[in-house]
Amino acid sequence: MTAAHARPDAMERATLDKAAAENFPVAPFFLPKAWRADLMAVYGFARLVDDIGDGDLAPGGADARALGVPVERADDRLALLDALEADLHRLFDPAGPRPRHPLMLRLEPTVRLRALTPEPFLGLIAANRQDQLVKRYETYDDLLAYCELSANPVGRLVLAVTGTATPERIRRSDAVCTALQIVEHLQDVAEDLGRDRIYLPAADMKLFHVTEADLAAPTAGASVRALVAYQAERARDLLDEGAPLVSSVRGRLRLLLAGFVAGGRAAVRAIAAAEYDVLPGPPKPGKTQLLREAGVTLRGKG
Repeated sequence: MTAAHARPDAMERATLDKAAAENFPVAPFFLPKAWRADLMAVYGFARLVDDIGDGDLAPGGADARALGVPVERADDRLALLDALEADLHRLFDPAGPRPRHPLMLRLEPTVRLRALTPEPFLGLIAANRQDQLVKRYETYDDLLAYCELSANPVGRLVLAVTGTATPERIRRSDAVCTALQIVEHLQDVAEDLGRDRIYLPAADMKLFHVTEADLAAPTAGASVRALVAYQAERARDLLDEGAPLVSSVRGRLRLLLAGFVAGGRAAVRAIAAAEYDVLPGPPKPGKTQLLREAGVTLRGKG
């Protein structure tokens, strides 16, 4: 056994177990077993990319070794992202060597079976590479362009795995995924600031007279609350735009997509219930609120 492939099960579990902490179910029990396996494989890649970008890999350098990065560069996020992109190209080149990282090997049969393309995966890598270089966003359009890389590929991969992608569904999915990303940014304002990142557009901060010092306060003042409410309304509008995606499919996939929309709507309501003060910590909805929103979404209302 080589160092690059040492204890692959443990490496996979360290990443895949994080699915339980996500805002919405990644591969819920009610989906067909084959879909669940493929969605977890896709999640493993997405989580690995984010962990690299956020510096949240397990200590010890196992992921770096698996990607062929020298252990002394295990904290070099750009080097790790470059190595992951090289591993992704191996995945999509059946004539070449196989991928190195266990999570890439896990993804291999899903890519073949579902005829996935590299573009969504490359988008996720590009988003995390951008996170190392861009810490502030000037306009809302700049933020939307980032979400096109960081969030929308996930929804497109769900549609691809389930064989339900159409141009209209992709458009609706992009709206939902962008909304979910904006909501997550609102929940994590304080955490992101601790990483020297701000995903509130600078132009909007100026409009509401919010400074970076205001975001570092233990609780939000009136200006910050107004800014968060403004962004939350944008997210709510995007969720409404994307919600018809749910009624465009049938069966268990409809439940899954309703869960995504409902999770976003419930999170927006939780932020509103906190009176838009997100600085003490991320406002999270309870299960009752999630179920209520899911019911509303499935009925095509909301």
